Amino acid sequence: MLRTSGLTKEFGGLTAVDDVDFALEDGELCSLIGPNGAGKTTFFNLLTGVLTPTRGTVEVRRESGGWRDVTDATPYETANLGLHRSYQITNVFPTSTVLENVRVAAQAASNDGAKLWRNAKAFEAHREEARAILDRVGLADEADTAAESLSHGAKRQLEVGIALAGDPDVLLMDEPNAGVSSESVDRIIDLIEDVATDHAVLLVEHNMDIVMNVSDRVVVLNQGAVIAEGTPEEVRGDPTVQEAYLGGYEAGSLDADETATDSPDAGTDAEEGTA
Repeated sequence: MLRTSGLTKEFGGLTAVDDVDFALEDGELCSLIGPNGAGKTTFFNLLTGVLTPTRGTVEVRRESGGWRDVTDATPYETANLGLHRSYQITNVFPTSTVLENVRVAAQAASNDGAKLWRNAKAFEAHREEARAILDRVGLADEADTAAESLSHGAKRQLEVGIALAGDPDVLLMDEPNAGVSSESVDRIIDLIEDVATDHAVLLVEHNMDIVMNVSDRVVVLNQGAVIAEGTPEEVRGDPTVQEAYLGGYEAGSLDADETATDSPDAGTDAEEGTA
């Protein structure tokens, strides 16, 4: 579904992503892990056209089975090719209703996307798609609520719903549990697993319990380079990964964010560029 070859991004003398060869298969849930500053969010930005690589290529598989080079594509173009993303920092229209947030995303992903000045009622199909997505992400009862009134955990659910609009082939999820209270984590985990039943998913996540429980495969970045990949069990037992990141990780012992609060403003000051 998605692959890179020699993908590299340099900022002056800093190499943020270093010669990464990567492939995401159809129906796979792959987690990308590593310490802060490892290059995970930069890698996401290269995949989705937010940044242009210094070297290397990004390709997506087309319905015909061939591959299309999207190395220099814009975020709009990559989205139209079925590569959608949720962000580390919550990114919604705060004063619009929950339904309208998803409805606009569904319209933008369709051939009606350029007709934004027509009456919204003319696009009832998009509203129905939005309602189905809200039911899937657990927000059907909040359809008429202003997005800014949602708890932080519910905003994360909404952002996943926005990313699902247009039925993408690949979903990139950048720390969907960031700033979420412990009470909301289980809902997000269930949502990740549900989405992965019919989408290829690339997940950035710091909570290793989540990574080890939901992933088909784990890729480890350190200083911009891939240092290991394999099943969760293989990565967990890799001495290089233990030294660089896990540091003696045991199930249930790492990154359980007990201090997070599920308020509307929780987590809004997260640093997107540090992942």
